Amino acid sequence: MPSGTLTKGKLYLVPAPLDFMCETQAPLHQVMPDGSLLIAARLSHWVCENAKSTRALLKRIGLVHPLSCVVQDQQIAELPRLVHKKGDHAAGLDTSSLLAPALQGHDMGLVSEAGMPAVADPGSSLVRAAHDAGIQVIPLVGPCSLLLALAASGLNGQQFAFHGYLPQDAALRVQQIQSLEKQALKSGETQIFIETPYRNQALLSALLTSLQADTRLCLAADLSLDNMQIHSLKVSHWKKKGLLPDKHSPVVFAFGP
Repeated sequence: MPSGTLTKGKLYLVPAPLDFMCETQAPLHQVMPDGSLLIAARLSHWVCENAKSTRALLKRIGLVHPLSCVVQDQQIAELPRLVHKKGDHAAGLDTSSLLAPALQGHDMGLVSEAGMPAVADPGSSLVRAAHDAGIQVIPLVGPCSLLLALAASGLNGQQFAFHGYLPQDAALRVQQIQSLEKQALKSGETQIFIETPYRNQALLSALLTSLQADTRLCLAADLSLDNMQIHSLKVSHWKKKGLLPDKHSPVVFAFGP
């Protein structure tokens, strides 16, 4: 390397526990590997979904391993609002300026409010910009609600698709559920999606009235927490049991043949 050439920092993708806004929190050492916590503790430059929740996570990490500097001195930048409104692939979105610390030689962390950043959460635009800038991207090991739910569902783990949130409009929602079910029955592909907790019960009702009786439906709630519940049953059995998801619990929904 030529004399005076600045070595670029790395971009670490730092998972967060899945208990964001839950009534109880999981001990970090139970849900995240120590190696991931050690790396997170030594970082002092962050890009995040929400600065407040990132500071709260850093305080929790600091109880396990000493932070490189106090939380108040951590350099925390939020992803632009356009990411939240239109997604990471919105036209004209440029997050490359957030990587300035890495270009100056500092390692950085990307973190979301829960789970793996850039997977069912914002951040892929920053990861893409890092690759374009020649910055090494390193994903750390930690919880990912989609994979935990899929693994525990008994559904097809070789072919699956994630659809984010289904439409709020009741008619459009039923139309998409039925379309996804046709795809699932034709290909065997598991269909995965999420919902805002207070709409959980409305979505379950729509699923039970729209899906065929023999379609298998899985609800995975409060993943990694002590009150975790995972139920995977045929729609006809769901109707008999009358199970309802809690209005305050984060739930991953999945269905397939």
